[in-house]
Amino acid sequence: MTWPILSVVTFLPTLGALLIWISRGDDEAMKRNARWIALWTTIVNFAISLILVARFDPSQAGFQFVEEGKWLAATIGYKMGVDGISLPFVILTTALMPFCIIASWKSVQNRVREYMMAFLVLETLMVGTFSALDLVLFYLFFEGGLIPMFLIIGVWGGPRRVYASFKFFLYTLLGSVLMLLAIMALYWNAGTTDIPTLMTTAVPRSLQTWAWLAFFASFAVKMPMWPVHTWLPDAHVEAPTAGSVILAAILLKMGGYGFLRFSLPMFPVGSEVMQDFVFTLSVIAIVY
Repeated sequence: MTWPILSVVTFLPTLGALLIWISRGDDEAMKRNARWIALWTTIVNFAISLILVARFDPSQAGFQFVEEGKWLAATIGYKMGVDGISLPFVILTTALMPFCIIASWKSVQNRVREYMMAFLVLETLMVGTFSALDLVLFYLFFEGGLIPMFLIIGVWGGPRRVYASFKFFLYTLLGSVLMLLAIMALYWNAGTTDIPTLMTTAVPRSLQTWAWLAFFASFAVKMPMWPVHTWLPDAHVEAPTAGSVILAAILLKMGGYGFLRFSLPMFPVGSEVMQDFVFTLSVIAIVY
């Protein structure tokens, strides 16, 4: 594969959002154009993402379709790739988006252009989250998804949409600050933010538990786990139908993906030390 297919799948929805933004016409024409551009963008993106499935080699260990480029500094680069963990999430994301657009076809009549643009940008951020192979890049995609979902709930949600959107925003923001501090600590320890490199770099035992807790704070809110789950009922109830679909099918899965991608391979000692803590919270959640 010589062309940057992951970058295409990641940023094609943003291109669709730009097309909606520059489209002109009367109010009804702009609404119609926004719907059709969003629908065809998501359908084409899903079709392109199927190439990943067709050419993915399950017998090969490690990441595939890797793309690299210089970005912020010599140690912080643009790096994308997928493996057997992340590829299903990428396909799930691209497969659901056309249905979300169709579900919003008639139910959303207010600010249709902005609504479709928000969903397309959200698709870029979700695919980027599952494809990023640099911690800083992952963090930007992971936390960036908060913004369009905040708008989707806060603008097009139900009667208590403002309360639900701010609750969602504040819970997620608190966890993200702690994860950012842990990313900085990992960079100071290893001198890189490259995820495959960090997976094979020994993290000091004294740092592992604290880094695990910092990542846990962000992923637990995203899943969400008890007792940081109280934002979810409000967000689900107040979000528009397509927003609830994305919350349940994709955004909540990011927490579990984070545990599998980062917590277990990077902090094995921290994971072992904190396993009873996780089991306890999980049992409480089942009973609760």
